[in-house]
Amino acid sequence: MNQRTWVAASIRKIEADFNRSADTHLIPMALPGYPGIDLYLKDESSHPTGSLKHRLARSLFLYALANGWLHEGAPVIEASSGSTAVSEAYFARLLGLPFIAVIPACTSPDKIKAIEFQGGSCRLIDDAGAINGESERLARETGGHFMDQFTYAERATDWRANNNIAESIFNQMAEEPHPVPRWLVCSPGTGGTSATLGRFVRYRRHDSRVLCADPEHSVFFDYYRSVLQGTPAQDMTLPVGSGIEGIGRPRVEASFIPQCVDAMVKVPDALSLAAMRHVSACLGRRVGGSTGTNFIGVLMAAQAMRAEGQQGSIVTILCDGGERYAHSYYNPRWYGDCGIDIEAADAELAMAVEGAPLASLRTAGDLTWSAEALDSNIS
Repeated sequence: MNQRTWVAASIRKIEADFNRSADTHLIPMALPGYPGIDLYLKDESSHPTGSLKHRLARSLFLYALANGWLHEGAPVIEASSGSTAVSEAYFARLLGLPFIAVIPACTSPDKIKAIEFQGGSCRLIDDAGAINGESERLARETGGHFMDQFTYAERATDWRANNNIAESIFNQMAEEPHPVPRWLVCSPGTGGTSATLGRFVRYRRHDSRVLCADPEHSVFFDYYRSVLQGTPAQDMTLPVGSGIEGIGRPRVEASFIPQCVDAMVKVPDALSLAAMRHVSACLGRRVGGSTGTNFIGVLMAAQAMRAEGQQGSIVTILCDGGERYAHSYYNPRWYGDCGIDIEAADAELAMAVEGAPLASLRTAGDLTWSAEALDSNIS
């Protein structure tokens, strides 16, 4: 089979797979301390590979095929903390291609099993900051293609239409009391989702704003703040990876577009995980840690709306289910090993859900707060 014929057949397989898949649900959730503010969670855990990254993987494969980067029988390599690799392994198997995931050694065993279940193999790296370099080396040695989600996420997704996550959200919100959300809240992993949301709302001329909630061990928040201050620090790095799997990065990635984001919040891991437990209890099923990070962003957006006397809706993303984190986030002994104070975080979260301010968070960007919070929170 020649290359053009193989590419056409491969794209047809991916499009057929998409046609067989239903859209993900939009789930309402109560915010007791914020009357007049409606919260919705876009449940990306219902994709065939169980996470938001299923959309990204499909877009990356279509982008690589259209660019002529993938070849019959040649391996696909990705640098991933887990969920993107699970989804890319799914599409590689669909096309009959070998798949190798280069992942941090600390990645959850459940995610590694999920990658292998989809037909992929894993290369574990101790230094989380070295996974891109190792992926590039493997691609050269094997004659394969390094997908490089951290570079291509923002450009592979068609942000104008094609049932991207933004278009899906607005279509599903059409009959709700406040169909145009005041805030769309996400967390940056590659930056592709925030870019898609930010571009879409500008393109469709919506008044919605985009808030990114960054985990504790990640450079995105500080990079964003440096851009706001007119001194962009593209070279900033951290010596450790994020404690919230799937989001946050130890270096600035090309797919994170700060101009597509209206505000950011820096969230301590303990608070992200307390919020994860709260959302799980409210929904009656486990969610992942990144959903907890997003929920803290929701509370900050709700506090900003309340301070301005606004009513309306907020939409955030339920990134993945919690089944992959049974050994960590849902294991009480893991918290003790990590020195995380569950009781203090749960108490702070419980008060915030009822309306108390989250004064320990760092914020940057276009948020309006109550007068007493201005000095300590706005940067």
